[in-house]
Amino acid sequence: MISLAQGTTCHRRESARDMTTASRTSGTTLETARLRLEPFALAHAGALSLMDSDPAVMRFIGDGSTKPLDETIAAIKRIQDRWERLGYSWWTIFEKSSGTAIGAACLQHLENMDEKPLEIGWRLRPASQGKGYATEAGRAIIEFGFGKIGANSLLAVTNPENVRSRKVMERLGMTFRGTETHYGQTCVVFVIERDWPT
Repeated sequence: MISLAQGTTCHRRESARDMTTASRTSGTTLETARLRLEPFALAHAGALSLMDSDPAVMRFIGDGSTKPLDETIAAIKRIQDRWERLGYSWWTIFEKSSGTAIGAACLQHLENMDEKPLEIGWRLRPASQGKGYATEAGRAIIEFGFGKIGANSLLAVTNPENVRSRKVMERLGMTFRGTETHYGQTCVVFVIERDWPT
């Protein structure tokens, strides 16, 4: 099971004593055995920019282009608006043992269009791949999507060549639905229904 903290969240490196003065953002924080998922905040910009500017991380995202810091900051602000409006969007993934930001994950509408189905997604810094973190974060987000948001089904999409991500989808119990076009490119699509075991 995951633990939830609604309303305000603090960067993992802040001690409990410092929480009243820490940088705060609205949203729901998810916590697993090894990870803490915090809604995107401007305080995360540096860590998120490390991923956005890393070709290895961005290889299968959109057209593979990297982004400068100013674009990362603009994206954080857009995502904070979605958190306020929808109650879900993107989280920064922190490794609890070190307090280090190691990735990002989401629950959002496909192609960011409110009329489209909900999807889950993730990306990790190269040093944090292969440790089961994507699966662990994905399970927490699935539980949140079904248990708190009330979704009936969730999708995940990726480039057909992204074998690592496809394996995560399979480990999460998702079923291959087919090959479709999303975000302007060919994607493999996996789906999971609400009766997923929590």
